[in-house]
Amino acid sequence: MDNVHVDTHPIIKDRLTRLRNRETRPKNFRQYLADIASILSIDATRNLPTLDKKIETPLCETQGALLNDKTPLIIPILRAGLALSEPLSELLPHADIGHIGIKRDHDTHEPVEYLNTLPANLDRPIFLVDPMLATGGSMIAALDILVQQGADINDITIITLVCAPEGISALRRKHPTIPVYTAAVDSHLDGNAYIVPGLGDAGDRYFGTEI
Repeated sequence: MDNVHVDTHPIIKDRLTRLRNRETRPKNFRQYLADIASILSIDATRNLPTLDKKIETPLCETQGALLNDKTPLIIPILRAGLALSEPLSELLPHADIGHIGIKRDHDTHEPVEYLNTLPANLDRPIFLVDPMLATGGSMIAALDILVQQGADINDITIITLVCAPEGISALRRKHPTIPVYTAAVDSHLDGNAYIVPGLGDAGDRYFGTEI
């Protein structure tokens, strides 16, 4: 899977197993997800451009590097994407945050946009985050919105918790090179377009709104 980066860090394996457990309560679910998101965020930001910078240490002058002047943009796909955006924003506290609200029609499984609060300037590194890449519909719809509003697809990086092969295939048909950072690529989608083995509805489990 070209440009799909599956992180196999032992901490990710541990936390993902705990997330998958149906007995895990929302408080613990939130912490385990944040732990994974922090590690994925480190991986996903490794190619951010830097500028050389000379500084004075307590002992001497030395050459260092700082992130360049382009302010990154973090975009969670609501609502579940908020779970990944907070750890990423802690790593990039100078980043701006936009929001795209997309829900899946439970009958057609098609994405439906209900919110768009993006800044005018999209000429910068963009991190699009959502815990689940299932059919790929919501992610592709969000990418379409970004491109229509002037974003360069080459500036966008996706961070997601769990992927289905069907979602990756759909994404690759539309955007063959966009990088994806994830904790797992699971087996398949079931008849209701849920990822198997997956972890259920990430938003409901994160916010404690399971029925």
